[in-house]
Amino acid sequence: MTRMREAPDNHWDLAICDPPYGIGESGGKHREGPQSFAKGLRSAIYAKKAWDSATPTSEYFSQLGRVSRNQIIWGGNYFELRPSPCFIVWDKKTNDGSDFADCELAWTSFSSAVRKFKYDWVGFGYINNPDGEKKIHPTQKPVALYKWLLTNYAKPGDTILDTHLGSGSSRIAAYDLGFDFTGYELDKDYFEAQEKRFADHIAQAKLFDAPVLETVEQNNLF
Repeated sequence: MTRMREAPDNHWDLAICDPPYGIGESGGKHREGPQSFAKGLRSAIYAKKAWDSATPTSEYFSQLGRVSRNQIIWGGNYFELRPSPCFIVWDKKTNDGSDFADCELAWTSFSSAVRKFKYDWVGFGYINNPDGEKKIHPTQKPVALYKWLLTNYAKPGDTILDTHLGSGSSRIAAYDLGFDFTGYELDKDYFEAQEKRFADHIAQAKLFDAPVLETVEQNNLF
């Protein structure tokens, strides 16, 4: 937790994080599912690792609340967090009989009402996927979801933190919308995969905007 311990209070304006839920997604849970993707790709993404064997410590959440003014934490229903009137519901509209959840919940530090974002995302299936995203991480979320979060919960000029970078969707969304961004990822394989994904995204983008400040590390933030 060195990086957060060293950071001053309220160093970032908004933290959008998707920490491990402790439900075994890193153990090859969906490797042999019915999705119509190449088995080799599926096996590589769902390679057995150990990052989802336990939830973050109470100190992680305490430090996260100290270094950021506001927080959006995916999987908030799995953690012991203070009550919040503003949960975010991502309706994936699956209902396909698989063991993927139909919705995912995010706890927030905001005092507004519960909000829902609808975006089809059925495991490896990308029904509503105009950007042609390829899955590189078991718990990957769409860039469109992060763009919606930033549009609705961040202000122009805000600095963004993601302590669990994963597939890098938050990084791409922050870049496209012009937010200064800091991200960390412990797993070397996933870090390199999101680096390639981000580089490919930049290469394809027709952008002439001012450069966006980024700090992205393959590092253990905790």
